[in-house]
Amino acid sequence: VQLQASGGGLVQAGGSLRLSCAASGRTASSYAIHWFRQAPGKEREFVAQISWRGSSTLYADSVKGRFTISRDNAKNTVFLQMNSLKPEDTGVYYCAADPWSNRPLARGMRYWGTETQVTVSS
Repeated sequence: VQLQASGGGLVQAGGSLRLSCAASGRTASSYAIHWFRQAPGKEREFVAQISWRGSSTLYADSVKGRFTISRDNAKNTVFLQMNSLKPEDTGVYYCAADPWSNRPLARGMRYWGTETQVTVSS
């Protein structure tokens, strides 16, 4: 499975961005897709997860009500809509593929994608 993240950028606090994760490979659509982020000097942390059918989602408490994850399996793409962005959302964002987990951990992810930088200015 190959994953390519895109859509990052510089935005002011309160603004919005939409990240995309394009997946390829025979079994790409059979995995849950996760978003993680890593701020400078901090560990990589879980942000959101969506099941392979798109029927189940899971969010970190810090982004609930502000971020929405969705997927379009016809296009093999997962989206992360980020609204009401805060400076603490700044970091490098990664998408990853792995079977569904109720407690996703970075070290357990089977496949990692490329990174996209998100910077939120105050």
